Amino acid sequence: MGHGLLLVSNDDVIAPGTGFMTHPHRDMEILTWVLEGELEHKDSEGHQGVVYPGLAQRMSAGTGIWHSEINPNRSKPVRLVQMWVRPDTVRIKPGYEQLDIGKDLGRGGLIAVASGDPKHAAISIRQKGATLWAGRLKPGTEVRLPDAPHIHLFIAKGGAALESAGGLLEGDAVRLSAAGELRLTAGSGAGAEILIWEMR
Repeated sequence: MGHGLLLVSNDDVIAPGTGFMTHPHRDMEILTWVLEGELEHKDSEGHQGVVYPGLAQRMSAGTGIWHSEINPNRSKPVRLVQMWVRPDTVRIKPGYEQLDIGKDLGRGGLIAVASGDPKHAAISIRQKGATLWAGRLKPGTEVRLPDAPHIHLFIAKGGAALESAGGLLEGDAVRLSAAGELRLTAGSGAGAEILIWEMR
């Protein structure tokens, strides 16, 4: 919790047929990234749908919103990462956005999932100083972390090696401050799925 503009990054597993019943949020940008399974979203603004791997989803709580997140499957769990970012403008009208970027992820490298500059990402967030990157990296693939005042790296699946830090396993997170463009190399086995917050 609490690195730069990123307030929360939760790696959750929700059992079949259960979830987070209707509850409120205010003045928060909430992004949900499903790794396995499906998550059903409903909110008080009338948005409803199922979030699945490869779907970028953002909810802006703004002046206030109620929502629920349920695993609709009766036999399989859902694993997801939910991330909260402080907005740069408060008391906005609540909003919702989603976009399937599965094909882009399949090409490899880093994909801009969400950003305060909507021209450079799949979906937008109300925070000009933050960008969420995702990557599904094949074994041995190398990428460079952005050079930013604050970086939060999460290994969602597989494993990787980070320059100057060493080996990282699934579930590991690294917080960096003004560390420069460090190299990250996906593991030689299953590769890696990663999430990176670039914050200025």
